[in-house]
Amino acid sequence: MQLRSVTTVTLLSISLLFIFTPNAHAHNITRLLADHPEFSTFNHYLSLTHLAGEINSRTTITVCAVDNAAMSDLLSTHPSIYTVKNILSLHVLLDYFGAKKLHQITNGTALAATMFQATGSAPGSSGFVNITDLKGGKVGFSPEDNNNQINTYFVKSVKEIPYNLSVIQISKVLPSDVAAAPAPGPAETNITAVMSAHGCKVFADTLIADVDAEKTFESNAEGGLTVFCPGDDAFKAFLPKYKNLTAARKTALLEYHGVPVYQSLAMLKSNNGDMNTLATDGASKFDFTVQNDGMDVTLKTKVVTAKITGTLIDEQPIAIYTIDKVLLPKELFKAQAETPAPAPAPDVTADSPKPSTKKSKKAPSPSDEADTPSPADDAADQVADQNAAVRFDGARFGSLIVCVWWIVKTMLFF
Repeated sequence: MQLRSVTTVTLLSISLLFIFTPNAHAHNITRLLADHPEFSTFNHYLSLTHLAGEINSRTTITVCAVDNAAMSDLLSTHPSIYTVKNILSLHVLLDYFGAKKLHQITNGTALAATMFQATGSAPGSSGFVNITDLKGGKVGFSPEDNNNQINTYFVKSVKEIPYNLSVIQISKVLPSDVAAAPAPGPAETNITAVMSAHGCKVFADTLIADVDAEKTFESNAEGGLTVFCPGDDAFKAFLPKYKNLTAARKTALLEYHGVPVYQSLAMLKSNNGDMNTLATDGASKFDFTVQNDGMDVTLKTKVVTAKITGTLIDEQPIAIYTIDKVLLPKELFKAQAETPAPAPAPDVTADSPKPSTKKSKKAPSPSDEADTPSPADDAADQVADQNAAVRFDGARFGSLIVCVWWIVKTMLFF
């Protein structure tokens, strides 16, 4: 009987461990480095160059951080932001190197690919870094195009999540003439032309007709812009309601479909949470929530939930995605009552983008119109979605039920 009880407890413990062990470990490099002020400049430029999002989207990565003094030396030459990105991407190794591994390198040397190599901007093997375990406990780093000269060394381990993320400090910026070469900025992109040619002509034409909204999109394009354009069928169906809006509301609705930072699809998937838009202005939030639903990315307002259906362009600093519905902000439309979820997940909020670079203006109030449109056909979209970062796993819950039933049956009949 005692053996049977021990077996029962063991099986139950294994089941619970199986159910509640997370599928993958998520990390946020900017939040991690925020606890280390000596890397504040390095951290700032990871965000400014959008490398942070790319780092967060990877499951196996090593970040070679440099302190503020080293970054000051780099910035003293006044490189463009695109050159800084190339240099810093050379400091992101696409493999896990914790302190222990660095001192136990097979044959004393290893060649690591970097994010600079992965971008395709590095000719030949210039995007690789040699790591050498030297005598006296030192570990040296040298880019492939540095003629095997080692003058950068391992200082300390900052943070290790075994086999997923390692953040280490190295003594100085890795010298690479290729990475430090002047990098051209992206060619100017005609946003409305791209949308018109790829199934979003109605939205693009409507944007062109609104001078204020078009100017807001254009003024944010150089610094970073993400656009979510509704497909032609979706926006055509919405046009009767759009025509009933005041001029200020029309502008706000169009600007609500733009985000004033560049967001790749990988970044959207790894940064679930609330996101500001071009319409955000002081007390007028005009935000929506980005959520994952399996492989899909959804944009949820209090009125409607839209899904990203395609990518028209994803080239820093601009990304344009197609969506299956018009985004309706709660500031302009009546919010639908949300169906309470049986077990709501904790609220996970992403770092919101900065407000758009536009002149402050009075936000359209509900009193601007006597009859505020309230689309009834989108009520089905209001069922609360579980946030992808804390998603309920039905298969594992089913396994728990079956296991508990088997254990109870065993205890009752034996």
